[in-house]
Amino acid sequence: MATYIPSPRDWVREQVELYESSGGTKGTTLRDTGLPVIIVTNTGNKTGAVRKTPLMRVADGANYVLVGSQGGLPKNPVWVYNLRVNPMVEIRACTMVQAMKTREVTDAAERARLWKLAVAAYPPYEDYQKKTTRQIPVFVAEPAG
Repeated sequence: MATYIPSPRDWVREQVELYESSGGTKGTTLRDTGLPVIIVTNTGNKTGAVRKTPLMRVADGANYVLVGSQGGLPKNPVWVYNLRVNPMVEIRACTMVQAMKTREVTDAAERARLWKLAVAAYPPYEDYQKKTTRQIPVFVAEPAG
């Protein structure tokens, strides 16, 4: 079993701990925004360790849209590289925990549709894209199996 390495960021580590210790009944929104988040458990691409990342909850039917915005910073968040190497994840959405497989969206039409869903769920994504020269990566997490 791989070792879990908590995030070095206090707020991320604390949110994951609250979310999981409550069985998905607390810590389910992003800080003070009231907007729903999921916890994406993934495998580190270099360490092989278990990593847990709170991301905005953007549902697309039974799937989730994962947006690698990192607030519009110049570099992708580390989890993007993790999913590119290890696409299997576990998603916790409140009390539901599900094994899922991710794929990076490369089709322009599919990406445009999913980007609209993401911006509707979390409007700052639009500003984040304007702040950076990189195209913000979009992934779809689909039920495994």
